[in-house]
Amino acid sequence: MTADPAPFDVRSASGRPRVVSGVQPSADSLHLGNYVGAVRNWVDMQNDNECVFFVADLHAVTTDQDPATLAQRTRVTAAQYIAAGIDPERSTLLVQSHVPEHAQLAWALNCITGFGEASRMTQFKDKSAKQGAENATVGLFAYPVLMAADILIYQAHQVPVGEDQRQHLELTRNLAQRFNARYGDTFVVPEAKILAESAKVYDLQNPTAKMSKSAAAENGLLRLLDPAKKNAKKIKSAVTDDGTEIRFDREAKPGISNLLTIHSALTGRPVDEIVAEYEGRMYGHLKVGLAEVVTETLEPIRSRALELLDDPAELDRMLARGAEKGRELSVATLAAVYDRMGFLSRAGGLG
Repeated sequence: MTADPAPFDVRSASGRPRVVSGVQPSADSLHLGNYVGAVRNWVDMQNDNECVFFVADLHAVTTDQDPATLAQRTRVTAAQYIAAGIDPERSTLLVQSHVPEHAQLAWALNCITGFGEASRMTQFKDKSAKQGAENATVGLFAYPVLMAADILIYQAHQVPVGEDQRQHLELTRNLAQRFNARYGDTFVVPEAKILAESAKVYDLQNPTAKMSKSAAAENGLLRLLDPAKKNAKKIKSAVTDDGTEIRFDREAKPGISNLLTIHSALTGRPVDEIVAEYEGRMYGHLKVGLAEVVTETLEPIRSRALELLDDPAELDRMLARGAEKGRELSVATLAAVYDRMGFLSRAGGLG
């Protein structure tokens, strides 16, 4: 009788928790909601965690993509991460498709995932309903399993999640536990990393809807790569509310409340303090002040991102180094998975 395999050593070399997160390259620029709600938190995580951040280009092709656009958006997304403060020396920043172990582990996990289990994923239901069932691909159906592989291949201890991703993280945990029970301790079972409450940034033209790349009106979005004058013009044309009093009231004054929230999120000042500053003044004064704050925050990010994009060879070098670092972690995990599943090892390793 074969002895159970020894537990795979999944300790972080740094002794710090390993955090993994990624975002699809689905737009020509990140918007302010992305920055406030995700990227800025990632930057802070670098202080106390061993971080792996990736551009999820494999996930992007679950729907039709123009190849040239996908390649450009992948570089653009990576450049913005770096410009916003993700340090490739302190963190591992990579492109998902540069580390083949993501897809290889996904296949192994597909084979222990129940069809009914996968079909219950709400995002698949939502996205396939939008596309039409006849247009939904197998890749879209298996999307949550690839997401699980993204996390487990790096032996993540924690995963930053919003409410819309909790179900996917629960699937990841279930698959890790199932694999460990069937083949011996192999994976860390990751925990949700609940972020400090981030300010919710709403659409400038529809302040009851979250700022999103799918906004109905272009003027509702503040993009990180737009020139300062363009963003200032959008702020000055932002929808406001009846009356003239500047106060925070999400129900009665959603437009002004959104502007105050953005101001507070970018300056770190309490909303009440900003309200006091603009007491007795007009909506236009708040918009001018906010435009200055947005410019001060975003212009250095825009400048650095454009500098990186002007030298794609250097940017690609950074991403290649990130892939090397990622593979230092992922190759060992995949080798353990393959060995435990009974795959014959190839002479010379997985390389």
